Amino acid sequence: MLNEKVALITGSTSGIGLATAHVLAAQGINLVLHGLMSLSEGRQLADKFSQQYGIDVLFDNADLRDVDSIERFIQLATEKMGSIDILINNAGIQHTESAENFPLDKWNAIIAINLSAAFHAIQYSLPSMKRKSWGRIINVASVHGLVGSVNKSAYCAAKHGLIGLTKVLALECAEQGITVNAICPGWVDTPLINDQISTIAEQQNVPFEQAKYQLVTAKQPLPEMMAPEQIGEFILFLCSDSARSITGSALPMDGAWTAQ
Repeated sequence: MLNEKVALITGSTSGIGLATAHVLAAQGINLVLHGLMSLSEGRQLADKFSQQYGIDVLFDNADLRDVDSIERFIQLATEKMGSIDILINNAGIQHTESAENFPLDKWNAIIAINLSAAFHAIQYSLPSMKRKSWGRIINVASVHGLVGSVNKSAYCAAKHGLIGLTKVLALECAEQGITVNAICPGWVDTPLINDQISTIAEQQNVPFEQAKYQLVTAKQPLPEMMAPEQIGEFILFLCSDSARSITGSALPMDGAWTAQ
């Protein structure tokens, strides 16, 4: 059913987005990749995907802080690929600081990229989905869209907002053949997290695995991080016909973090 559909994934040159791109490409889904690369580097990545999976692939490095750039990006992708059938709003940035001292530029950037960009991408992608009476919109939120953590005011505000946006769009699209859901991951095993663990291990003079266990279990009962590919596989399920009745949901993948 998904063969030759077109999926646009923001922030898909690394981490969760890149892993998801590989999972979808393996099912014959054509891709629009996006990320912080030069156009030449992005086209090389697109060519690798195309050669490996035999699919059509487009790359763009649109600035998600800029509404005009997002509109151009979506319109170009729709024109070149024929449609946007699956939209995965994955791009995100983070900065930690107390609310009292939180830099204004960091607040504005986090809200723009983690929340506003998703709204604009949805807005510009919906006409294509409505023409086909079929679409899948998946917002990669976070466990921090469901709970708070100190020093993460902007991130939590954006991710909570993303879940609210998900619910509204699910209601508006319920009779259009379009589902809208949010995924709320807990700890995900990425190079960025490994750098954080290494810092803890060095500061506390403990082995890497012990530092990793301490970091994970401080919030999450399940003492292991999730592989990015697991999120990609869950996204694939949400795109399938089996998940056609799942919409408007904020779906935790958090190792029982929010069960406490």
